[in-house]
Amino acid sequence: MLKFLRSTATLVVVVIGLVGVALVLYAWRLPPFTSSVQTTDNAYVRGQVTVISPQLNGYVAEVAVQDYQRVKVGQLLVRIDDRIYGQKLQQAKATLAAQKAALANSEQTRRSNAARIKSSEAQVDSAKAALTAAEANWERIEPLRARGVTTQKEADQARASLDQARAALSQAQAAVEIARQDLASTLVNRQSLEAAVQGAEAAVHLAEIDLQNTRIVAPQDGRLGEVGARVGQYVAAGTQLLAVVPEKIWVVANFKETQLAGMKAGQPVTFTVDALEHASLSGHIERFSPAAGSEFSVLKADNATGNFTKVAQRVPVRIAIDAGQDLAESLAPGMSVVVSVDTASKDSSKDIASTGTVHDE
Repeated sequence: MLKFLRSTATLVVVVIGLVGVALVLYAWRLPPFTSSVQTTDNAYVRGQVTVISPQLNGYVAEVAVQDYQRVKVGQLLVRIDDRIYGQKLQQAKATLAAQKAALANSEQTRRSNAARIKSSEAQVDSAKAALTAAEANWERIEPLRARGVTTQKEADQARASLDQARAALSQAQAAVEIARQDLASTLVNRQSLEAAVQGAEAAVHLAEIDLQNTRIVAPQDGRLGEVGARVGQYVAAGTQLLAVVPEKIWVVANFKETQLAGMKAGQPVTFTVDALEHASLSGHIERFSPAAGSEFSVLKADNATGNFTKVAQRVPVRIAIDAGQDLAESLAPGMSVVVSVDTASKDSSKDIASTGTVHDE
């Protein structure tokens, strides 16, 4: 009887040991319990969180939204006191008007110089005619003086008239050259004035942009995080006022490198969400990270020093959430999920390409 009991106790212990080993093998998915389904709980919902900051300094005059509110693209979020920027715009417009007036005055000066050139050219023609008459008069009187027919006084007067005509022609020609140089100076100065007008126009546009930037609007549809802006608060360029979380979300699952064999883009994925009482949703693999997560960490481990212990690295896998799931609207960035991928299943890349469910961010 004692021998039988001992045999029975030994058998029970052996059975319990085998069951324990089987449970360990099953838990770690080791042979003979290997499976093509790879699972990880190191997975989270991700989304693009856009931090909203002003581009200029000023006092907050209005906060038009509240925490966690849903907003549309272009909707007013925060307004900064715009009185100073409005006056800067008026000042820039006044400077532009003054530069345009100076340019218009330059145009009038150009026309005046062009008319002066024509007047000087007319004076040259008149001086040439007077010189021709003086030369002809001298040619008549000079022989007569030599024969004593006319007096020396008349000859002197004719010679003086000839010299005056020549001087008048030189003066008229010089006046033409001066008028041309004045016109050239006006044209050169006009280029400077045109540049000044362009600079004033740019200053007006910059002032308009600054005035528009006093109204901080939603860059896209989404929901707000906590609103940190307060009326009367002085903010500077780059101050974080609030954050907008767009509607576009996805899942990032950090699989061990030993789980990646057989995974391909397009394979179907199922995942459960902790916040939704482990409700199951579907998706598909969109793309793989180009490096393990450790390569993107701020403080990288140096395996070349000290004792080395091999640790399986994790590679982030981006998973797109299939459309048409009501529960997907309840997902929010940061939620924990458990992801399962059947590496034995064929990828549905053709279906994805035809439906357009894979998007680049």
